[in-house]
Amino acid sequence: MSTTGQIIRCKAAVAWEAGKPLVMEEVEVAPPQNHEVRIKILFTSLCHTDVYFWEAKGQTPLFPRIFGHEAGGIVESVGEGVTDLQPGDHVLPIFTGECGDCRHCHSEESNMCDLLRINTERGGMIHDGESRFSINGKPIHHFLGTSTFSEYTVVHSGQVAKINPDAPLDKVCIVSCGLSTGLGATLNVAKPKKGQSVAIFGLGAVGLAAAEGARIAGAGRIIGVDLNPKRFEEAKKFGVTEFVNPKEHDKPVQQVIAEMTDGGVDRSVECTGSIQAMIQAFECVHDGWGVAVLVGVPSKDDAFKTHPMNLLNERTLKGTFFGNYKPKTDIPGVVEKYMNKELELEKFITHTVPFSEINKAFDYMLKGESIRCIITMGA
Repeated sequence: MSTTGQIIRCKAAVAWEAGKPLVMEEVEVAPPQNHEVRIKILFTSLCHTDVYFWEAKGQTPLFPRIFGHEAGGIVESVGEGVTDLQPGDHVLPIFTGECGDCRHCHSEESNMCDLLRINTERGGMIHDGESRFSINGKPIHHFLGTSTFSEYTVVHSGQVAKINPDAPLDKVCIVSCGLSTGLGATLNVAKPKKGQSVAIFGLGAVGLAAAEGARIAGAGRIIGVDLNPKRFEEAKKFGVTEFVNPKEHDKPVQQVIAEMTDGGVDRSVECTGSIQAMIQAFECVHDGWGVAVLVGVPSKDDAFKTHPMNLLNERTLKGTFFGNYKPKTDIPGVVEKYMNKELELEKFITHTVPFSEINKAFDYMLKGESIRCIITMGA
Protein backbone atom coordinates (compact mmCIF):
# COMPACT_ATOMS: atom_id res chain seq x y z
CA MET A 1 0.00 0.00 0.00
CA SER A 2 1.08 3.58 -0.59
CA THR A 3 1.16 4.19 3.16
CA THR A 4 3.67 1.39 3.83
CA GLY A 5 6.59 2.73 5.86
CA GLN A 6 4.89 6.09 6.30
CA ILE A 7 3.39 7.75 9.35
CA ILE A 8 -0.40 7.67 9.10
CA ARG A 9 -2.55 10.46 10.47
CA CYS A 10 -6.01 9.33 11.51
CA LYS A 11 -8.76 9.75 14.09
CA ALA A 12 -8.55 8.13 17.50
CA ALA A 13 -10.70 8.37 20.61
CA VAL A 14 -8.24 9.36 23.33
CA ALA A 15 -8.85 9.03 27.07
CA TRP A 16 -7.01 11.96 28.63
CA GLU A 17 -8.26 11.42 32.18
CA ALA A 18 -9.89 8.67 34.22
CA GLY A 19 -13.65 8.57 33.83
CA LYS A 20 -13.82 11.56 31.48
CA PRO A 21 -15.42 11.25 28.01
CA LEU A 22 -13.07 10.17 25.24
CA VAL A 23 -11.93 12.96 22.93
CA MET A 24 -11.72 12.51 19.17
CA GLU A 25 -8.19 13.53 18.15
CA GLU A 26 -5.95 13.36 15.11
CA VAL A 27 -3.09 11.05 16.01
CA GLU A 28 0.05 9.98 14.23
CA VAL A 29 0.50 6.22 13.93
CA ALA A 30 4.09 5.11 13.27
CA PRO A 31 4.94 2.25 10.90
CA PRO A 32 5.12 -1.26 12.42
CA GLN A 33 8.50 -2.36 13.77
CA ASN A 34 9.98 -5.83 14.25
CA HIS A 35 7.22 -8.50 14.49
CA GLU A 36 4.47 -5.87 14.36
CA VAL A 37 1.61 -5.18 11.97
CA ARG A 38 -0.37 -2.02 11.35
CA ILE A 39 -4.09 -2.62 11.03
CA LYS A 40 -6.90 -0.50 9.62
CA ILE A 41 -9.68 -0.99 12.17
CA LEU A 42 -13.12 -1.18 10.55
CA PHE A 43 -15.26 -2.19 13.53
CA THR A 44 -14.59 -2.28 17.25
CA SER A 45 -16.79 -2.96 20.26
CA LEU A 46 -16.74 -1.97 23.89
CA CYS A 47 -15.87 -4.54 26.56
CA HIS A 48 -16.29 -4.01 30.30
CA THR A 49 -12.50 -4.31 30.69
CA ASP A 50 -12.12 -1.07 28.71
CA VAL A 51 -14.57 0.64 31.07
CA TYR A 52 -12.84 -0.75 34.17
CA PHE A 53 -9.44 0.64 33.21
CA TRP A 54 -10.94 3.87 31.87
CA GLU A 55 -12.51 4.42 35.29
CA ALA A 56 -9.09 3.55 36.83
CA LYS A 57 -10.59 1.98 39.92
CA GLY A 58 -8.19 -0.25 41.81
CA GLN A 59 -5.24 -0.07 39.44
CA THR A 60 -2.46 2.29 38.43
CA PRO A 61 -3.90 4.94 36.06
CA LEU A 62 -2.09 5.34 32.74
CA PHE A 63 -3.18 8.34 30.67
CA PRO A 64 -3.45 9.61 27.98
CA ARG A 65 -4.40 6.26 26.49
CA ILE A 66 -6.21 4.72 23.53
CA PHE A 67 -8.46 1.93 24.78
CA GLY A 68 -10.22 -0.80 22.81
CA HIS A 69 -9.41 -4.47 22.32
CA GLU A 70 -12.39 -6.14 20.59
CA ALA A 71 -12.15 -5.37 16.90
CA GLY A 72 -11.87 -6.47 13.32
CA GLY A 73 -9.84 -4.93 10.53
CA ILE A 74 -7.49 -5.34 7.59
CA VAL A 75 -3.70 -5.47 7.67
CA GLU A 76 -2.27 -2.28 6.13
CA SER A 77 1.45 -3.13 6.43
CA VAL A 78 3.78 -5.51 8.24
CA GLY A 79 7.09 -5.02 10.01
CA GLU A 80 10.33 -6.93 9.73
CA GLY A 81 10.14 -10.60 10.67
CA VAL A 82 6.41 -11.01 10.01
CA THR A 83 5.90 -13.97 7.70
CA ASP A 84 2.38 -15.23 8.43
CA LEU A 85 0.48 -12.01 7.72
CA GLN A 86 0.42 -9.65 4.76
CA PRO A 87 -1.37 -6.48 3.67
CA GLY A 88 -5.00 -7.16 2.86
CA ASP A 89 -5.49 -9.98 5.37
CA HIS A 90 -8.69 -9.81 7.41
CA VAL A 91 -7.78 -10.05 11.08
CA LEU A 92 -8.89 -9.82 14.69
CA PRO A 93 -6.42 -8.18 17.10
CA ILE A 94 -6.40 -10.07 20.42
CA PHE A 95 -5.56 -8.78 23.91
CA THR A 96 -3.34 -11.79 24.56
CA GLY A 97 -0.98 -13.55 22.21
CA GLU A 98 0.72 -16.65 20.91
CA CYS A 99 4.44 -16.31 20.23
CA GLY A 100 4.71 -19.93 19.10
CA ASP A 101 8.05 -20.50 20.85
CA CYS A 102 7.49 -20.64 24.63
CA ARG A 103 6.55 -23.68 26.71
CA HIS A 104 2.95 -22.47 27.01
CA CYS A 105 2.59 -22.14 23.24
CA HIS A 106 4.06 -25.63 22.75
CA SER A 107 1.69 -27.08 25.37
CA GLU A 108 -1.65 -28.47 24.23
CA GLU A 109 -3.04 -27.62 27.67
CA SER A 110 -2.16 -23.91 27.91
CA ASN A 111 -2.78 -20.67 26.06
CA MET A 112 -0.86 -18.43 28.49
CA CYS A 113 2.03 -17.31 26.28
CA ASP A 114 5.09 -16.18 28.26
CA LEU A 115 5.88 -13.30 25.88
CA LEU A 116 2.43 -11.98 25.00
CA ARG A 117 0.29 -12.76 28.04
CA ILE A 118 -2.12 -9.95 28.94
CA ASN A 119 -0.38 -6.96 30.52
CA THR A 120 -2.66 -4.11 31.56
CA GLU A 121 0.18 -1.85 32.71
CA ARG A 122 2.24 -1.84 29.52
CA GLY A 123 1.77 1.40 27.59
CA GLY A 124 4.23 0.73 24.76
CA MET A 125 5.21 -2.05 22.38
CA ILE A 126 7.24 -5.08 23.48
CA HIS A 127 9.93 -4.55 20.83
CA ASP A 128 11.26 -1.25 22.22
CA GLY A 129 8.85 -0.12 24.95
CA GLU A 130 7.86 2.86 22.83
CA SER A 131 4.39 3.94 21.75
CA ARG A 132 3.41 3.95 18.08
CA PHE A 133 0.84 6.69 18.77
CA SER A 134 1.57 10.39 19.23
CA ILE A 135 -0.09 13.80 19.11
CA ASN A 136 2.23 16.70 18.29
CA GLY A 137 5.18 14.57 19.34
CA LYS A 138 3.62 13.56 22.68
CA PRO A 139 3.31 9.76 23.09
CA ILE A 140 -0.14 8.27 23.72
CA HIS A 141 -0.19 5.01 25.70
CA HIS A 142 -1.33 1.72 24.21
CA PHE A 143 -3.85 -0.58 25.94
CA LEU A 144 -3.46 -4.39 25.99
CA GLY A 145 -1.25 -4.14 22.93
CA THR A 146 -4.31 -3.51 20.75
CA SER A 147 -5.74 0.06 21.17
CA THR A 148 -8.57 -0.41 18.70
CA PHE A 149 -10.31 2.92 19.38
CA SER A 150 -8.21 4.30 16.54
CA GLU A 151 -8.72 4.09 12.78
CA TYR A 152 -5.23 2.55 12.56
CA THR A 153 -3.34 0.68 15.25
CA VAL A 154 -0.09 -1.25 15.60
CA VAL A 155 -0.17 -4.72 17.16
CA HIS A 156 2.42 -7.46 17.77
CA SER A 157 1.93 -10.11 15.06
CA GLY A 158 1.52 -12.76 17.77
CA GLN A 159 -1.66 -10.98 18.86
CA VAL A 160 -3.28 -11.05 15.43
CA ALA A 161 -5.61 -13.83 14.27
CA LYS A 162 -6.00 -14.15 10.51
CA ILE A 163 -9.60 -15.05 9.69
CA ASN A 164 -11.84 -15.97 6.78
CA PRO A 165 -12.11 -12.84 4.56
CA ASP A 166 -15.79 -13.66 3.93
CA ALA A 167 -16.65 -13.30 7.62
CA PRO A 168 -18.51 -10.02 8.35
CA LEU A 169 -16.17 -8.00 10.54
CA ASP A 170 -19.04 -6.07 12.11
CA LYS A 171 -20.20 -9.36 13.66
CA VAL A 172 -17.08 -11.45 14.26
CA CYS A 173 -15.16 -8.60 15.90
CA ILE A 174 -16.83 -9.59 19.20
CA VAL A 175 -15.11 -12.99 19.01
CA SER A 176 -11.79 -11.36 19.94
CA CYS A 177 -12.48 -11.12 23.69
CA GLY A 178 -15.61 -11.63 25.79
CA LEU A 179 -17.47 -14.04 23.57
CA SER A 180 -14.55 -16.45 23.23
CA THR A 181 -13.80 -16.20 26.95
CA GLY A 182 -17.27 -17.41 27.94
CA LEU A 183 -17.77 -19.81 25.05
CA GLY A 184 -14.42 -21.52 25.61
CA ALA A 185 -14.93 -21.73 29.37
CA THR A 186 -17.87 -24.03 28.66
CA LEU A 187 -16.79 -25.88 25.52
CA ASN A 188 -13.06 -26.24 26.27
CA VAL A 189 -12.94 -26.43 30.07
CA ALA A 190 -16.28 -27.37 31.63
CA LYS A 191 -17.07 -29.69 28.69
CA PRO A 192 -20.67 -30.59 29.55
CA LYS A 193 -22.00 -33.77 27.99
CA LYS A 194 -25.22 -33.80 26.02
CA GLY A 195 -28.21 -33.62 28.36
CA GLN A 196 -26.25 -32.50 31.42
CA SER A 197 -27.15 -29.54 33.64
CA VAL A 198 -25.08 -26.34 33.69
CA ALA A 199 -25.30 -23.35 36.04
CA ILE A 200 -24.04 -20.00 34.76
CA PHE A 201 -23.21 -17.39 37.41
CA GLY A 202 -23.50 -13.88 35.96
CA LEU A 203 -25.51 -13.11 32.82
CA GLY A 204 -23.42 -10.33 31.33
CA ALA A 205 -21.78 -10.77 27.93
CA VAL A 206 -19.29 -13.40 29.11
CA GLY A 207 -21.93 -15.35 31.03
CA LEU A 208 -24.28 -15.31 28.05
CA ALA A 209 -21.42 -16.59 25.90
CA ALA A 210 -20.89 -19.39 28.43
CA ALA A 211 -24.61 -20.18 28.15
CA GLU A 212 -24.27 -20.20 24.37
CA GLY A 213 -21.50 -22.77 24.79
CA ALA A 214 -23.77 -24.90 26.96
CA ARG A 215 -26.50 -24.64 24.31
CA ILE A 216 -24.08 -25.70 21.57
CA ALA A 217 -22.92 -28.63 23.73
CA GLY A 218 -26.52 -29.82 24.06
CA ALA A 219 -26.98 -29.22 27.80
CA GLY A 220 -30.35 -30.36 29.06
CA ARG A 221 -30.79 -27.64 31.71
CA ILE A 222 -29.05 -24.27 31.76
CA ILE A 223 -29.63 -22.42 35.02
CA GLY A 224 -28.81 -18.69 35.02
CA VAL A 225 -27.84 -17.07 38.32
CA ASP A 226 -27.91 -13.27 38.52
CA LEU A 227 -28.89 -10.49 40.92
CA ASN A 228 -30.51 -8.47 38.12
CA PRO A 229 -33.92 -9.91 37.16
CA LYS A 230 -33.98 -7.75 34.02
CA ARG A 231 -31.36 -10.06 32.50
CA PHE A 232 -33.50 -13.16 32.72
CA GLU A 233 -35.73 -12.57 29.70
CA GLU A 234 -32.75 -11.74 27.46
CA ALA A 235 -30.90 -14.86 28.62
CA LYS A 236 -33.58 -17.16 27.21
CA LYS A 237 -32.25 -16.32 23.74
CA PHE A 238 -28.96 -17.93 24.76
CA GLY A 239 -30.47 -21.20 25.87
CA VAL A 240 -30.98 -20.43 29.56
CA THR A 241 -33.95 -22.50 30.76
CA GLU A 242 -34.23 -21.59 34.46
CA PHE A 243 -33.28 -18.69 36.67
CA VAL A 244 -32.16 -18.11 40.23
CA ASN A 245 -31.93 -14.69 41.85
CA PRO A 246 -29.95 -15.10 45.10
CA LYS A 247 -31.83 -12.13 46.61
CA GLU A 248 -35.09 -14.07 46.41
CA HIS A 249 -33.90 -16.90 48.69
CA ASP A 250 -33.15 -17.11 52.38
CA LYS A 251 -30.72 -19.99 51.97
CA PRO A 252 -27.35 -20.22 50.19
CA VAL A 253 -27.59 -20.34 46.40
CA GLN A 254 -25.60 -23.57 46.26
CA GLN A 255 -28.25 -25.19 48.44
CA VAL A 256 -31.05 -23.83 46.24
CA ILE A 257 -29.40 -25.26 43.13
CA ALA A 258 -28.69 -28.61 44.82
CA GLU A 259 -32.38 -28.92 45.68
CA MET A 260 -33.39 -28.01 42.12
CA THR A 261 -31.09 -30.60 40.58
CA ASP A 262 -31.14 -33.61 42.92
CA GLY A 263 -27.75 -32.94 44.50
CA GLY A 264 -26.13 -30.35 42.24
CA VAL A 265 -25.47 -29.43 38.63
CA ASP A 266 -23.07 -31.39 36.46
CA ARG A 267 -21.14 -28.26 35.47
CA SER A 268 -20.99 -24.61 36.54
CA VAL A 269 -19.29 -21.57 35.04
CA GLU A 270 -18.70 -18.43 37.14
CA CYS A 271 -18.52 -15.16 35.18
CA THR A 272 -18.86 -12.40 37.80
CA GLY A 273 -15.54 -11.90 39.59
CA SER A 274 -17.40 -12.07 42.91
CA ILE A 275 -15.54 -14.32 45.33
CA GLN A 276 -18.88 -15.30 46.87
CA ALA A 277 -20.20 -16.38 43.47
CA MET A 278 -17.01 -18.37 42.88
CA ILE A 279 -17.53 -20.32 46.10
CA GLN A 280 -21.21 -20.84 45.28
CA ALA A 281 -20.37 -22.03 41.77
CA PHE A 282 -17.96 -24.62 43.15
CA GLU A 283 -20.16 -25.82 45.96
CA CYS A 284 -23.26 -26.18 43.74
CA VAL A 285 -21.80 -28.90 41.49
CA HIS A 286 -22.65 -32.55 42.13
CA ASP A 287 -20.22 -34.68 44.08
CA GLY A 288 -18.50 -37.47 42.18
CA TRP A 289 -18.33 -35.75 38.80
CA GLY A 290 -19.21 -32.05 39.08
CA VAL A 291 -16.87 -29.53 37.47
CA ALA A 292 -16.82 -25.80 38.30
CA VAL A 293 -14.96 -23.32 36.09
CA LEU A 294 -13.93 -19.86 37.28
CA VAL A 295 -13.77 -17.10 34.66
CA GLY A 296 -14.31 -13.83 36.55
CA VAL A 297 -11.36 -11.84 37.89
CA PRO A 298 -11.53 -11.32 41.69
CA SER A 299 -10.25 -8.38 43.70
CA LYS A 300 -6.59 -8.70 44.64
CA ASP A 301 -7.25 -9.30 48.36
CA ASP A 302 -9.95 -11.95 47.88
CA ALA A 303 -9.43 -15.47 49.22
CA PHE A 304 -11.28 -18.58 48.06
CA LYS A 305 -12.53 -20.59 51.06
CA THR A 306 -14.28 -23.94 50.94
CA HIS A 307 -14.15 -27.08 53.02
CA PRO A 308 -11.58 -29.60 51.71
CA MET A 309 -14.27 -32.30 51.75
CA ASN A 310 -15.86 -30.57 48.77
CA LEU A 311 -12.75 -31.57 46.82
CA LEU A 312 -12.32 -34.97 48.45
CA ASN A 313 -15.91 -35.74 47.43
CA GLU A 314 -14.71 -35.57 43.83
CA ARG A 315 -15.80 -32.13 42.80
CA THR A 316 -13.35 -30.47 40.39
CA LEU A 317 -12.40 -26.77 40.43
CA LYS A 318 -10.82 -25.27 37.32
CA GLY A 319 -9.79 -21.84 36.14
CA THR A 320 -9.56 -20.53 32.61
CA PHE A 321 -8.05 -17.62 30.72
CA PHE A 322 -9.59 -16.50 27.42
CA GLY A 323 -11.56 -19.74 27.28
CA ASN A 324 -8.34 -21.74 26.82
CA TYR A 325 -8.21 -20.59 23.19
CA LYS A 326 -4.81 -19.98 21.59
CA PRO A 327 -5.38 -16.70 19.71
CA LYS A 328 -3.73 -17.41 16.37
CA THR A 329 -4.38 -21.15 16.27
CA ASP A 330 -7.94 -21.39 17.59
CA ILE A 331 -9.81 -18.10 17.05
CA PRO A 332 -10.11 -18.55 13.26
CA GLY A 333 -12.03 -21.76 14.09
CA VAL A 334 -14.45 -19.87 16.34
CA VAL A 335 -15.15 -17.55 13.41
CA GLU A 336 -15.84 -20.64 11.28
CA LYS A 337 -18.41 -21.83 13.84
CA TYR A 338 -20.28 -18.61 13.12
CA MET A 339 -19.85 -19.00 9.37
CA ASN A 340 -21.23 -22.56 9.63
CA LYS A 341 -24.24 -21.28 11.64
CA GLU A 342 -23.23 -23.28 14.74
CA LEU A 343 -22.66 -20.07 16.71
CA GLU A 344 -25.07 -17.14 16.85
CA LEU A 345 -23.43 -13.73 17.21
CA GLU A 346 -26.17 -11.30 16.23
CA LYS A 347 -28.05 -11.73 19.52
CA PHE A 348 -25.02 -10.42 21.45
CA ILE A 349 -25.06 -7.16 19.48
CA THR A 350 -27.62 -4.82 21.01
CA HIS A 351 -26.41 -1.40 19.80
CA THR A 352 -24.42 0.18 16.97
CA VAL A 353 -22.92 3.68 17.00
CA PRO A 354 -20.65 5.66 14.65
CA PHE A 355 -17.08 6.22 15.84
CA SER A 356 -17.81 9.91 16.39
CA GLU A 357 -20.37 8.89 19.06
CA ILE A 358 -18.20 6.32 20.87
CA ASN A 359 -19.04 7.81 24.27
CA LYS A 360 -22.63 6.56 23.78
CA ALA A 361 -21.25 3.02 23.94
CA PHE A 362 -19.86 3.78 27.40
CA ASP A 363 -23.24 5.21 28.47
CA TYR A 364 -25.07 2.08 27.31
CA MET A 365 -22.72 -0.19 29.22
CA LEU A 366 -22.67 1.91 32.39
CA LYS A 367 -26.48 1.88 32.42
CA GLY A 368 -26.54 -1.88 31.88
CA GLU A 369 -28.46 -1.47 28.62
CA SER A 370 -26.07 -3.20 26.23
CA ILE A 371 -24.50 -6.61 25.80
CA ARG A 372 -22.23 -5.49 22.99
CA CYS A 373 -22.21 -2.15 21.17
CA ILE A 374 -20.51 -2.15 17.77
CA ILE A 375 -18.61 1.04 16.90
CA THR A 376 -18.38 1.65 13.14
CA MET A 377 -15.04 3.32 12.44
CA GLY A 378 -15.87 4.77 9.02
CA ALA A 379 -18.95 6.59 10.27
